[in-house]
Amino acid sequence: MWKRSNCLALTALLFGSVIFADQDVTSAKTTWKFGDPHLNVIARTPEESARIKAVTASSSNFTKAHRFEAKSAGAATVRARTSADAFSQASANISFEDELNFKVGNGLFRKLWVSSPSSTLASDGLGPLYNARSCQRCHIKDGRGHPPENEQDNAISMFLRVSIPAPSDAEIREIEGYIATAAEPTYGKQLQDFAVQGFDAEYRLDITYEEEIITLADGTEVSLRHPTYKAENLGYGPMHPNAMLSPRVAPQMIGLGLLEAIPTTDILAGADPDDLNGDGISGRPNVVWSVEYDQPMLGRFGLKAGNPTIKQQSAEAFAGDIGISSPLFPDGAGECTDAQIKCQNAIHGDGDARGTEIDAEGLDLVAFYSSNLAVPARRGADTPEVLRGKQMFYETGCTACHTPSFVTHRLEDRAEQSFQLIWPYSDMLLHDMGPALADNRPEARATGQEWRTPPLWGVGLTEQVNSHTYFLHDGRARSLLEAVLWHGGEAASQRDAVIGMSTLERDALLKFLESL
Repeated sequence: MWKRSNCLALTALLFGSVIFADQDVTSAKTTWKFGDPHLNVIARTPEESARIKAVTASSSNFTKAHRFEAKSAGAATVRARTSADAFSQASANISFEDELNFKVGNGLFRKLWVSSPSSTLASDGLGPLYNARSCQRCHIKDGRGHPPENEQDNAISMFLRVSIPAPSDAEIREIEGYIATAAEPTYGKQLQDFAVQGFDAEYRLDITYEEEIITLADGTEVSLRHPTYKAENLGYGPMHPNAMLSPRVAPQMIGLGLLEAIPTTDILAGADPDDLNGDGISGRPNVVWSVEYDQPMLGRFGLKAGNPTIKQQSAEAFAGDIGISSPLFPDGAGECTDAQIKCQNAIHGDGDARGTEIDAEGLDLVAFYSSNLAVPARRGADTPEVLRGKQMFYETGCTACHTPSFVTHRLEDRAEQSFQLIWPYSDMLLHDMGPALADNRPEARATGQEWRTPPLWGVGLTEQVNSHTYFLHDGRARSLLEAVLWHGGEAASQRDAVIGMSTLERDALLKFLESL
């Protein structure tokens, strides 16, 4: 039996030599040197590029499903389970050896951290300020978080990001259009609502809602709830008067490795910041600074595409959410600021041989686990009502942002994500969603009204996995229909088209979304 290395050598011989994608990429009248430096890429041949263009081309035939459409993640797709564990499976094409790494990474993802000093040296270093004691506490069952449902429910899977405007000389000059911000002087970049014993939490999240009734063309009334967020019970004094707050609910974790493996050039090909094609859609890439590679890279992860890689996203979450240091963010105090002197002087869990509270190997295992959480197969993709809903989705223009499919890079050392036809229904770009959804807080190149198009795969399993149907960046939408009706800005015409649909058309559209 051939080993994987031999197969990869043959692949390189047949399809081209291995390259590190770190080329100049031109888009939106701006040239950045970023590429995909974190991926060991095998170059596509012209023949492969032609095949990819054909297989990802939009179709106007809605009498049957696309040939490979039911397998949303290509060969990595898993059978759709009927339990709450539907998002917690490993990639179907993972090797036996890597399945062990996946399970160890899962253990670290679920691990409950404890405060220092502690006899459990492998688990100490929590906080002192934090939002949760483990990754799993926010990404419940590897799925979607939710806002507090009542006064007894805490906000463990939701928090507020915070920043203040910064002078223009704080901009990153290598990134054109970068909007400079700074951490709030007392509270940092994120508010933590928990603290270890002997410390005060930073705040308590308070949310109030006002209801607005929207009447659809068939007479159906839908109530949208407008949230107001307040940081109450501030533990360290008043906040800066120019503080900008942004609510964030933990997103689902499936398919991240495949999203990371989409070629940067393919994502940029969908960008149209000046709306040159006149369709009203102006997708823009977010470009962010890579801590690991010390250069600009395409933003892919986070609700505003504020992180370039799964590894950096994981390390930032360890620092901000749990207060755990890592090789990328080695400060043992986590999110504690210089104004929080007691927190800075606390005993941290980075004094042993690990060097940081989670070491390089542990961070890599968590990133590997996060990369290989599998996407479940579609349900009923070829049924008449779902196909009718798919037609409504396409003809309404939803695919202008929710790009149905991509083909991932050929990768030398990531077989699970290598050369897969995937169906995430996202262009991975930023879009202006209008003032109603705005958080009015910029992030890198993203303005206060822009959000990354969220992938839709798995959206129909949210209730099964997480026992709720809360959507959007802050969970304000209580159903998929409410989420659609919140669309504004570039998506206002698509929203209005849904409002004008007949009952049968709208029900079919929702059935299509539920099948994803």
